[in-house]
Amino acid sequence: MTIRRVYLDNAASTPMDPEVLQYMIPVLRESFGNPSSVHDHGRRLRAVIEKSRKEIAQLIGAAPAEIFFTSGGTEADNMAIKGCAAIGIEHFISTRIEHHAVTHPLEELEQAGKQVTWLPVDEEGRPDLDALRAALENGPRAMVCLMHANNELGTLLDLSGIADICAEYDAIVHSDTVQSMANVRYNVSAMPVHFLTASAHKFYGPKGVGFLYMRSGTKVPSMICGGSQERNMRAGTENVASIAAMAFALKKCYGSFIEKGKKLLDLKNYMWEGLQARIPGIAINGPTDFSRAIPTVLNVAFPGGDTDSMLLFNLDINGISASGGSACTSGSVKGSHVLSGIGLDPARAANSVRFSFGVQNTHDEIDYVLEKISGFIKVPAPK
Repeated sequence: MTIRRVYLDNAASTPMDPEVLQYMIPVLRESFGNPSSVHDHGRRLRAVIEKSRKEIAQLIGAAPAEIFFTSGGTEADNMAIKGCAAIGIEHFISTRIEHHAVTHPLEELEQAGKQVTWLPVDEEGRPDLDALRAALENGPRAMVCLMHANNELGTLLDLSGIADICAEYDAIVHSDTVQSMANVRYNVSAMPVHFLTASAHKFYGPKGVGFLYMRSGTKVPSMICGGSQERNMRAGTENVASIAAMAFALKKCYGSFIEKGKKLLDLKNYMWEGLQARIPGIAINGPTDFSRAIPTVLNVAFPGGDTDSMLLFNLDINGISASGGSACTSGSVKGSHVLSGIGLDPARAANSVRFSFGVQNTHDEIDYVLEKISGFIKVPAPK
C-alpha cells in the first residue's frame, strides 16, 4: 500500500516556494563575487542586498537602515537581548513560554546577575499586563521580550497595546515575530517597538537567513566581530542569494495577504471540525477563538493514554508530519515548556500534538489525516 505524505508542521519550517527558488537560482549563479569588493562583481551583489533591504523595510513600514540581515530568528533574538545587556540594561521582563531563543539568553543573563522578571500567563498564553506594569514600575529601565505569536499555541498578543504600556516607562520592546511575520501586517513606524525578529524559512523562503528590525536611535554592539558588514553590526560575508530570496518570499506573502490568511484559517477550521466530529473529548490548547490566534497553528489534546511520542509515531508511519511542540526541542524528554508554562495538566500536555498549516495544504490532505487518526486514536469509554 502506498503511504501518502502530508506535511502539517509548517510552524517548524515551511516548504520553499518554487517561485522563490527560481528567483534565488540566478543570484546563486552570479554570487561568486564578494559584496564588499569595490569591483563590478562585488557592486552588483551589494545592489542585490540593498534592494532586498529596501523591499523588506517598505513591507513592514521601516527605514532600510533599520533592517539587519542575520542567519535567522535565533541569532536576531540573541543580538537584540545580549546587545541590550551589553549597553547596560539591567532588568529584563519576559515569560516562560517564549521560544528558547529568548528564554535561554535571558536565563544566562539571570545567572550572570541581571534582574529577570518572569511574568505569569493565562491559559491561552497571554501575559498578565498588571504584572507587567508592576515590573516596569519597580525596577530600573527594562527590556520587555514578548513574542507576538506563540509558536506552539498560535496565541496572538496585542503587541501595540503592550508597546504603548512599555512606552510609558521608557522600556525597550523586543518581540520575536518569527511566527507572525507573514501572518500579520506590520507598520513599525506606528508601533513603539525597538526590535522585531524574522526567519525566512517560516514564510516559504530558504533556511539559514533572517533579519532583525532595530528601531532608529537604538544602538547595540555587534555580537560577531570581523568585517564591517551590515554597517558594523554583523560581520561576515553576506548570504546574498538567501537574502534576495527572503525579500522576494516576504513580498509574495504580503501580496496575497488576505487570500493566504483566508485559506489558512479555512484549513484550521476544517481540521478542528473534523477532529471534533471523530474524537469525542478532544480539546484545544490555546485560544478557542481563532480570531485571537494566527491561522497556521492548531494545538490539540487527545483523550486517552497515548503519549505524544506514540501519537507522533503513529502519524509518522502513516506519512503525516506533525509536532509535539517546538522543533527546536525535538527529542527532549522534558516535554513542552509552553504547555507546562500555561499550567496544563501533565497528562493532557503529554497527549498533545501541534498541527500547523501552509498554503500548499489541501482539504483532501486533511481528510486523509482525519481518516488515519480515527484509525489509531483510542477513545476512552464513557464512565
